[in-house]
Amino acid sequence: MSLRDRLHDDIITAMRSGDVLRRDTLRMAWSSVYALEKRDHAQLSDDATLAVLVREVKTRRESVEAFRKGGREDLAAKEEAEIGVLAGYLPQPLTEDELRALIADAIAATGSVSARDLGRVMGRLAGPTRGRADGKHLSGLVAQALAAADLAAPDAAPHDAAHDATPPDAAPHGGGGAGPAGRPPTG
Repeated sequence: MSLRDRLHDDIITAMRSGDVLRRDTLRMAWSSVYALEKRDHAQLSDDATLAVLVREVKTRRESVEAFRKGGREDLAAKEEAEIGVLAGYLPQPLTEDELRALIADAIAATGSVSARDLGRVMGRLAGPTRGRADGKHLSGLVAQALAAADLAAPDAAPHDAAHDATPPDAAPHGGGGAGPAGRPPTG
């Protein structure tokens, strides 16, 4: 049974059992799934349905934060209960050790050595961590790992000599074909 079908069947089960929180939470998630299906004129795959559920959880986590800052613990508790319902449809979260191992592998695979490579490493981690790790937390761990790698790298070697060096055939500043800020002339 697909994730989409499981979600739909669980709405019906929650309606029959009278579980209002579960019914309402699943209906909101189903509404998001259905809207995407209508827009794309196609049934969502398990990966696309999972992406919708991850987005729903992320939205609720942000709401919990906002409600707590505003002193609305009752609303924060409701959002956390909804997160608990949706979490049952997400894959098992990765542990800190598993995350650190994935980050180390991604850094090695991409040859990343500084904080400038954050996007490259995050792109490599997108698939294996989808629905299994909070993006903000993951980004922080990657930034820490890259900062440690940057500090451990020898100072003599520049990060990317190909981008830092001026090509030998380049025109000197103030002459030649380059306009302001190195752009070609427009006219």
